[in-house]
Amino acid sequence: MSVSEQLTARLVDFIYDEAELLDQAQYAEWLDLFSEDGLYWIPSEPEQNDPYRCTSHLFDDKLMRGLRVERLNSARAYSQQPRSRCHHLLQRPRVRASEGSDNLYLAETKFSYTEFSEDETQTYVGVIVHHLLLDGETIKIKLKRVNLLNCDAPLPAVQLFI
Repeated sequence: MSVSEQLTARLVDFIYDEAELLDQAQYAEWLDLFSEDGLYWIPSEPEQNDPYRCTSHLFDDKLMRGLRVERLNSARAYSQQPRSRCHHLLQRPRVRASEGSDNLYLAETKFSYTEFSEDETQTYVGVIVHHLLLDGETIKIKLKRVNLLNCDAPLPAVQLFI
């Protein structure tokens, strides 16, 4: 199902704005982008379909995202001394309407993500799949799924949010 150019532009801007919030470490504002039941998921297997039957790198609901942000903002977070920094490089998202729902849209965005901490740099690439819920003029993230190219490899600890 096609999506109007105007709505596509709003959804694309929303995705770019989300990445900018993460790059600027504005985590409280980032948390507000999710719906009450929104999920943040990084599968550990290619084509993983069910986060409840397989181990994932991350599978966070509202509580877990909040706890991670609280840790990142804590002066006692040893892994954040000095603070990690990140940068998202996004291709233009491809947006389509979800089948069976008038207010849910899917967007796929190819990305390169770089995280720097002390003297270490980590880079990840893959595709982010957003399930975006449109409620009047408000856009909320129902699901953010980060499909890493090397998801089935042992990964070092990612400190921030991809």
